[in-house]
Amino acid sequence: MVLAGKDALLVGYFSAKQKRYTVLMDELAAAVETLGARVVGRFVQRRGVSDGGVRTMDRPYSSRTLVSGGKVREIASACERTGAEAVVFLNPLTDHQREVLSETFGCSVISAVDLPA
Repeated sequence: MVLAGKDALLVGYFSAKQKRYTVLMDELAAAVETLGARVVGRFVQRRGVSDGGVRTMDRPYSSRTLVSGGKVREIASACERTGAEAVVFLNPLTDHQREVLSETFGCSVISAVDLPA
């Protein structure tokens, strides 16, 4: 997917153990901007912050979308509000997750692993 000239939203899913998540999101933003896209928003989903979440923090919230339903609605709203043409996840996504999220967001969804080196 070509990102040049497109508005993009960034999404990162992190364990509560990951303390460098802002640095990782900054690195993703730099990579996306290097490819010619404009970052119009960032979303972070952290797992394991709450009491019961510690036991499950290494698993996705949803095998269908990776992130929680609430976060999906938040990102979809931002896509509509900003006119974003792409959503770039820091995390790897399955083909099924990509399909579901693309349909939900109404734009292309890719993972950082899909970005050219």
